[in-house]
Amino acid sequence: MTNAPDIAPLVQIMEQLRTAGTGCAWDLEQTFETIAPYTVEEAYEVADAIERSDMEALKDELGDLLLQVVFHSRMASEQMLFGLQDVIDAICAKMVRRHPHIFSDQAVNQSDQIVDNWETIKERERAGKGTDDSILADVARSLPSLLRAQKLQKRAARAGFDWPDVEGAFDKLSEEIGEVRAAETKDHQFEEMGDLLFAAVNISRHLGFDAETALKAANAKFEKRFRAMEDIAGKEFAELPLNKKEALWQQVKLKS
Repeated sequence: MTNAPDIAPLVQIMEQLRTAGTGCAWDLEQTFETIAPYTVEEAYEVADAIERSDMEALKDELGDLLLQVVFHSRMASEQMLFGLQDVIDAICAKMVRRHPHIFSDQAVNQSDQIVDNWETIKERERAGKGTDDSILADVARSLPSLLRAQKLQKRAARAGFDWPDVEGAFDKLSEEIGEVRAAETKDHQFEEMGDLLFAAVNISRHLGFDAETALKAANAKFEKRFRAMEDIAGKEFAELPLNKKEALWQQVKLKS
């Protein structure tokens, strides 16, 4: 086994930043709540570097994300809740526990069996916590809404609450479109739009796609085509009548 990386210098830097009297005023003011948005932002920046295949940026962004772990652990240590070593010990124990086919004599060869075992073990872990026995427990509320919808649906499906095939999901989407059309108040429209989006996520899940990734690809495609229209029309694009904009849209669609 190779020598473990040395995280001590980063821990020492954070300790100095959080030392009253000699530390950084900004760092000392932070709490779990104020740092949480930065943690989420850094995770997205890691994903962005991966999407751009920028390995130098990925190295930097992973460092920023690691700093968030050290920062939260330091604040927890100050409150005598837990420390960085506790975080490391917990994730090591969890990884061993969730990989019995590697760290015990359980025989599993197929990736779908591994995923199924992983979910079963997670269910046992949730039950062991004793605070919320719902199968939907611990689906983080801070997740992007499409991702959270998909996770909630997957959990419900494991309990047998699911369409037997994608056709049921397609029918539900059509139903929700009709209900959006029929809604007569803003509040009702708002509610039905949520149901419509939830139904669309269900179709994506049944087809085996990640809804968040699919929408991200659609966003990128739309942006690429819209910018192409702007390049063709120049500064006068916004002033063009809708039929000419539509013609431009059809033109750039043929090229992408």
